[in-house]
Amino acid sequence: MDIDAAIRGSDDRRLKTKYDNAIYVIRRTLALYSTEEIAFSFNGGKDSTVLLHLLRAGYFLHNANKSCPKEDEADFPIRTIYFESSSVFAEINSFTYETAKIYGLKVDVIQTDFKSGLESLIEEKPIRAILLGVRIGDPTAVGQEQFSPSSPGWPPFMRVNPILDWSYRDVWAFLLTCKVPYCSLYDQGYTSIGSVHDTVPNSLLCVNDLNGSEMFRPAYLLSDGRLERAGRLKKFSSQARSNPQAVSNGTNITRSTNGSTLTASVIAVGDEILSGTVEDYLLPALCRNLHSIGWLVSGTLVVRNDIDSVAEEVERQKSSNDMVFLYGGIGPLHSDITLAGVAKAFGVRLAPDEEFEEYLRHLFGDKCTHDQNEMALLPEGITELLHHERLHLPLIKCQNVIILTATNADELSQQWLCLIELSESTGLPELKEPFVVKEVTATTSDVEAAQPLSKLYLDFPDVFIVCHRKSRAGVLFISLKGKDEARVDLAIQALQNKLPPGSLVEKSI
Repeated sequence: MDIDAAIRGSDDRRLKTKYDNAIYVIRRTLALYSTEEIAFSFNGGKDSTVLLHLLRAGYFLHNANKSCPKEDEADFPIRTIYFESSSVFAEINSFTYETAKIYGLKVDVIQTDFKSGLESLIEEKPIRAILLGVRIGDPTAVGQEQFSPSSPGWPPFMRVNPILDWSYRDVWAFLLTCKVPYCSLYDQGYTSIGSVHDTVPNSLLCVNDLNGSEMFRPAYLLSDGRLERAGRLKKFSSQARSNPQAVSNGTNITRSTNGSTLTASVIAVGDEILSGTVEDYLLPALCRNLHSIGWLVSGTLVVRNDIDSVAEEVERQKSSNDMVFLYGGIGPLHSDITLAGVAKAFGVRLAPDEEFEEYLRHLFGDKCTHDQNEMALLPEGITELLHHERLHLPLIKCQNVIILTATNADELSQQWLCLIELSESTGLPELKEPFVVKEVTATTSDVEAAQPLSKLYLDFPDVFIVCHRKSRAGVLFISLKGKDEARVDLAIQALQNKLPPGSLVEKSI
C-alpha cells in the first residue's frame, strides 16, 4: 500500500496535517543524520506501527530523486530496535517478527532493560538519533519536544518524536486509512498494551453478543481517546483496597454528606501572587460565591507554579473536601502547569482531548500552533468538560476538582453564573441554603471581648464567629454566620448580654 498516496487521497484534513508534520520531522532527521546513525524503536504497538509506516514513507520521499527502491519493496535500511521481554504478549511478539519479515527490517533484539540495552548498542553502533513512537500524554513524554537530547545519565543520542502531537484518534485514522496490518490484540478490545501483568481489554468496549456472551469491540471504536489507558491495571495501596469507594476512574465522584454542610477549598496557582506582583481579587470573590450557595470554605491557599506543589495540595484537599476550586496556571506558557499538577494528584497522565482542541482551534484560528495544542492536554479518564453557550471554553472538572480559567473578577463572575446554571444538570456544585450573616461592632478592647466570645463559641457551635479590626484603635468587627437565622439572632443577643451595655452595635449586610 502506498502510504503517501493513501493519505493524499483521504478527506481527513486533520490527518493530512498530522502526516505532513510527521514527515517533515522524519525528513529533517534524514537530512541531519546518515541512515547508519539513525535507529527506530519498534515494540509492536499501534504507535510504533504508525511510526514504522511514516518512516518508510518519509525515507522514500526523502530519496525520491535518487535511485532508490520503491516504497513497498523489502530491505528497509534503517536499523530497528526491539526490546523483547518475557512478560510481553505472544501476539505482540509474533506481530513484531512478522512485520520485520514483511518489510525487511534490520532488527537488533535487546533482552535487557531499555537503558542498559541502549548503552550497549550505542557503544557498538554509530547511532546518534533514535525515532520513538512517543505521544504527548505518555508517561515518558514529559518535557519532550520533537527533537530532544537524551536525559542526563543516559547514553547520548537525539530522541526524535514525529508523532508527539498525535491523539488516539489520529493513530487509528492513519492505520485504517492506510490499511496497514496491526497487532490482533487491538481487535480484541485492547486499547493500550503494556505487559501481560498490567493489561486487560478496555471495559468501555465490552458488549454482549446475540447469545448474551461477553465480547469486546475493536480498539478503533473507542469513542473517547482520553480513556485509552483504561485497560491498564492500577496497583492500589492497601488502604485503597480496604476502601474501594475511594477508587474511581470515572468522571463523577459521590460523597456522603448526610445533610451536613458541604465544604470546599480554594487553591490559587501563581508565583506572581506569592511575590506580591499581582493582587489576587479572585480569592475573596470565589469565597463569597461559595458562601452564597451555602458552602463552607475550609481553607484557601496560594501555591507556586510548580507541578509537585500543585499536585501535593490538590491531593490533600480533594480527599478532605467535597469540592476543590483551582485557578491560575492555565495556558501555553512555561509556568502554566496546573493541569499537569492535577493529573499527578490523581495518578493519571495528560492526554490530548480532541473536543477541547477543537474549542482552542475555534478560539485561536490560524494561531493555533503547537503551544496552543498542548493546552488541549487534560488529565486522562477523569476529565469532564462543562459546556455553556456563554463560555468560549468549557469549564474543566476532574472528579471533585473544578478548574477555572478566569483571570479577573468579571471573568470569574461569568464562569460562576454559568456553573450555577449548569448545576441543574450536573448536580455540582450542589446548591444549599445560603448562610445567614450578621455583623456587629464592639467598642470594647480585645481583652474585654475575649472571654465573652469564647463562651459564645462554646454555647453556639452551629454559628461561625469571625473577628477582625481595620485598625488597632478602631472598633472590633464580629461576623456571625449560620444556616438558622433565629440561632444567629440568639447568639447576638447572648453576646450583647455578656458585654458592657451599649458597647455592641448591629450592622446590616
